[in-house]
Amino acid sequence: MPWCPDCEWNLDGYDPQRQAPEFGWGRVDRRTHRIAARLNRRQYAVLVDRPLASTGPGTAGVVTATVALLLTVGVLALAGLGCWLLVAYPFPNVAVLPGVALIALAVALRPRLGRLDAEVEVLDRSQTPELHALVAEVAAAIGAPVPQVVGVDASLTAYSTSVGLRRRRVLCLGLPLWGALDGAQRVALIGHELAHFVNGDVRRLLLTRPALTMLGDAADLFRPVPARRDVGLLELLGEAVGRAVSWVLSRVLFGFHLLLVWTALRDGQRAEYLADELAARVAGTDGARDLLDVLLSGDTVARVVRQASRAGDGPAAWRSAVARARTATAWRMPLVRQLSVRDEASLFASHPPTGLRHRMLTARAPQEPTVTLDGNRMERLDAELTRHFDRTARTLAWSG
Repeated sequence: MPWCPDCEWNLDGYDPQRQAPEFGWGRVDRRTHRIAARLNRRQYAVLVDRPLASTGPGTAGVVTATVALLLTVGVLALAGLGCWLLVAYPFPNVAVLPGVALIALAVALRPRLGRLDAEVEVLDRSQTPELHALVAEVAAAIGAPVPQVVGVDASLTAYSTSVGLRRRRVLCLGLPLWGALDGAQRVALIGHELAHFVNGDVRRLLLTRPALTMLGDAADLFRPVPARRDVGLLELLGEAVGRAVSWVLSRVLFGFHLLLVWTALRDGQRAEYLADELAARVAGTDGARDLLDVLLSGDTVARVVRQASRAGDGPAAWRSAVARARTATAWRMPLVRQLSVRDEASLFASHPPTGLRHRMLTARAPQEPTVTLDGNRMERLDAELTRHFDRTARTLAWSG
């Protein structure tokens, strides 16, 4: 679907050939896409001329935390009622069945605090001192805590999170992406991910996390099961009524789940802008913008890294191949950034469109890097991860 690169006419248009349906109804998807695009532009206009410093949880955080507290109390009440039914009457009695059912429901809906992904390979500090030192240096530069766990996996991405009741901070670097980045981009990547520990992201707070999963889990539990065919008329009518009630309850719960997730995600997008700002503080504005362009060219990066891996080359060759590919396609990057404003518009997107993030960094005062990586340090970083890079290269070489 065409648009005007100068005035951006029709850039907010819904293109069903490029965007996956969210609700499955054409008119609804078209309408929600336009709403999301309008909210993205409004949020950008509000934030572009003001400081992005975190002021703590806002309205979205308070609402999400309140709902999370109520849901947690409700789950505890279910468990308490189930236990009471088990002991309130002499055994055996009919109250045992609903008691066990309530306890099972409470267990199914219990708050999840997250756990370390099984695919993440945790890096020992004694074996990767250079990488751990870099993470600590970047953390100090942006005023973020140092993660307790630093790991790698074979994905073309990176993320930070907190897991468990003790909220252990985790930084995971996808080796195909990490190996393809130059020094400034690597610093920007670490800076952006560590910024999530200090940018007031409502999605990562201990109290609000259960609210983003419990209603969705409840909707799944009440989703009606397929009808049986080998039953009598009375059983068939009973099952029909039960499925109707389950369908209504599941849809209501899912609707509240979507509303709550949407509220948290809108606040989370503000946090992403702040994470980009902190990444620019440590890596420089040019480094942060270059990182966004690499992420926006994910398909190209994946292809050239896979080709280099099949040729038996390591991360140094990955970086050279990615740099050549970016140089060859530099002329169309402004259009790709614009197109991302359309393609990444969604009420349930966890990040603002990459083009708007790039535009936000460009509109703000330029910053110089405070942490830099020279060639020698890059070599030491790669040497520490040689074994992990070799394993990832073999995986990429055999992938489709």
